[in-house]
Amino acid sequence: MFKKILIANRGEIALRVIRACRELGIQSVAVHSTADTNALYVRYADEAVCIGPPKSAQSYLNIPAIMAAAEISGADAIHPGYGFLSENAEFAEICQQCGLTFIGPSPDDMKKWGGKVPARNLARQLGIPLLPGTGVLADEAEAVREAETIGFPVILKASAGGGGRGMKIVRSAQELIRVFPQARAEAIAGFKNGDLYLERYVEEPRHIEFQVLCDPDHDIQMVLGERECSIQRRHQKVVEEAPSVAVTPELRMDMSRTISRAMKDTGYRSAGTLEFLLDERGNLYFMEMNTRIQVEHPVTELVTGIDLVAEQIRVAAGLVPLFPNEPVTPRGHALECRINAEDPKTFAPWPGLITNYVPPGGAGVRVDGGIFSGWRVPGDYDSLLVKLLTYGRTREETIARMQRALHEMVIDGIRTNIPLHQAILEAEDFRSGRLSTRFLERLPYTAATLAKG
Repeated sequence: MFKKILIANRGEIALRVIRACRELGIQSVAVHSTADTNALYVRYADEAVCIGPPKSAQSYLNIPAIMAAAEISGADAIHPGYGFLSENAEFAEICQQCGLTFIGPSPDDMKKWGGKVPARNLARQLGIPLLPGTGVLADEAEAVREAETIGFPVILKASAGGGGRGMKIVRSAQELIRVFPQARAEAIAGFKNGDLYLERYVEEPRHIEFQVLCDPDHDIQMVLGERECSIQRRHQKVVEEAPSVAVTPELRMDMSRTISRAMKDTGYRSAGTLEFLLDERGNLYFMEMNTRIQVEHPVTELVTGIDLVAEQIRVAAGLVPLFPNEPVTPRGHALECRINAEDPKTFAPWPGLITNYVPPGGAGVRVDGGIFSGWRVPGDYDSLLVKLLTYGRTREETIARMQRALHEMVIDGIRTNIPLHQAILEAEDFRSGRLSTRFLERLPYTAATLAKG
């Protein structure tokens, strides 16, 4: 087992990894920018190293500074968390070259699955269902020809992207010609890669993702069920749950077999998530794979009883995983609300001083976060403050517990999106499970704001 792990991340995921390390008897090293000097994860780590000023490019994306921190602290492994460098194959390769274990998939796996176009090609070879789409497009003319073959509407996407950047829904050739250069510019600005491709657009899809945890050395390719992530704002997830009310036991078993076989054929190692669209007819179509731990991984932990972060570490260390190598059936229901520091009406980021923080408690409540009374939320990073989770025997019980937990939660001094979550949980469409990625467009609370945006 590792003696010391450096966490190349910040905030709640850094704290989550630190807690797993402590339970496994492993020393932890936190790296932080000057903006995060007083952050809770920095206090909880066994050691802490400042790696630069607030801007991410000079700190959490600064590979030389992170590697220097690893050398100074004597770490023998690095956990990248999610975001930042977590899916950067070059970073994983540098870790290997420096004799450090990168806790995640191999650089080759990241390259195979990380780019959306290569991942689509690989999925096609492996028999994973896909929407009609293209490879990388040369220019607007090729895009129009391909779109007319697929049939409008189509969606234009950045091959190296995520989070909605470089993504455009297109309903005509004229519109495609107009938005193509905009999408390419966004892709270059966001990912330093202007490659674009097309897919057929599904008007009312659900966003379904399957969690995997693989250890090829012990011939283990576990598919740990699905998560429903359909409630999104501008392609950013807001609420997640497991299991999905739209996925039947038969569909879950069928997809689990397909995905498990694909992971075995490619020799994938570590945790990962395959994301799909579910159309109105109940067909799943592969979109992309995230070769890292996800923000929403705790909902899977709650319904499976498996500590994904601890098992990630065990797999990377070459130890036999503690979970059973057999099909997993979700037990009960779990729900996650992402509590962000933002205005609940305009969604503008709202950093500032937290004057009073009281987390909720009671049966079936879990709070993953790194905030406290007296902490100043920096304006330099993602606005996520806390992941609030509830678990129950049924979806109805889980929703009721989340409503209670949201009512109990106190975060004074800044604005948060707690009122948005309360409105979502009260909506009849949510309670009855009628979800799609356009859910928030129809929620009276947000419809006007989203229309203006």
